[in-house]
Amino acid sequence: MVTVDEVRQVVRDLPRSSEHLIADRVKFRVGAIVYVAFSRDETVLGFAYPREERDALIASDPATFHLPRESDLRFNWVEASMSELSADRMTDLVLDAWRMVVPRKVWSAQGL
Repeated sequence: MVTVDEVRQVVRDLPRSSEHLIADRVKFRVGAIVYVAFSRDETVLGFAYPREERDALIASDPATFHLPRESDLRFNWVEASMSELSADRMTDLVLDAWRMVVPRKVWSAQGL
């Protein structure tokens, strides 16, 4: 199981990333684009993920991953149960989500 504080440790040094509290939900953004967000009770982690790949991700581990609510299906977004995520898996997902929203030169300069 991962926590919001563990996610904060992953994103704290990422260029252009900032934390916001929006409608009682912790969200991480690059500019105006949210790439990671938590449910109000902090049990679900939502993250940017390629729309064309999300069905395969969910099928690979349906106990962990699920689609966002219907109104968010138009976005590149997937949700995960935090109780099912390992720290390593969360780190990979969060870094990939961040890479989706920053220019390539930003993440390649970080060696990520």
